[in-house]
Amino acid sequence: MPNSDELSLPRVIGHRGAMAYAPENTEASLREAKARGCSWVEFDVRLTRDGVPVLIHDAALNRTTDGTGRVAARDYASLAERDAGSWFAPDFAGERILTLARAVALLGELGLGANIELKPTRRHQAALADAVAAVLRARWPDTLPPPLLSSFDRKILAALAELNVPWPRGYLAKALPRSWRAQASRLGCASIHCAQQRLKKRQARAVKAAGFALAAYTVNDPARMATLFDWGVDAVFADAPDRLIAAL
Repeated sequence: MPNSDELSLPRVIGHRGAMAYAPENTEASLREAKARGCSWVEFDVRLTRDGVPVLIHDAALNRTTDGTGRVAARDYASLAERDAGSWFAPDFAGERILTLARAVALLGELGLGANIELKPTRRHQAALADAVAAVLRARWPDTLPPPLLSSFDRKILAALAELNVPWPRGYLAKALPRSWRAQASRLGCASIHCAQQRLKKRQARAVKAAGFALAAYTVNDPARMATLFDWGVDAVFADAPDRLIAAL
């Protein structure tokens, strides 16, 4: 039976901060999520060439910064001055790519819990797991609930299990495979996260009956949120979290 008792999720979690209102995975987005009523946020972490965990969703810099190329092929020093806000709106010019260490400090300042999604490159799962665990062990504030570490990559979930990290883990999938229960149990996961468009009522009921916490992404319609909650979903990830929080 999964140990989901260690995990208490809020009903609405800000997706990449509050990405409807500010450039995703930036300080501005985390602050916006807090201002709009979030108690938790979700964000993505990748590893630079020199082993620094940073907040960015894509493998490449092109979409969300003024840089180009792969994150994993750049040292952090070459990313530190990249503009991560202008692509979203001129008001956000000068937003930087956050290190995980800076993001953790900001979470402590704002009082925000976090679901940290780990996005490793192929063959570097252990390196990302090690780097994230080192930052969290050294810097995670005692005043915050334990972070939830999730990934689509089964090897990084296994690496986290081998590190014996004290934080709950989340099994991410677009559509739940037939083997979801066996895989999530083997990897020691406390929660299941899946795409809300592909989630079926019977699956939600099965996940809850198996003892896992259940989260769905990405939900921006209050009516859909209500349906998912009726099925037993515990939490939803939202780009515009204030709209759903208001509906609650």
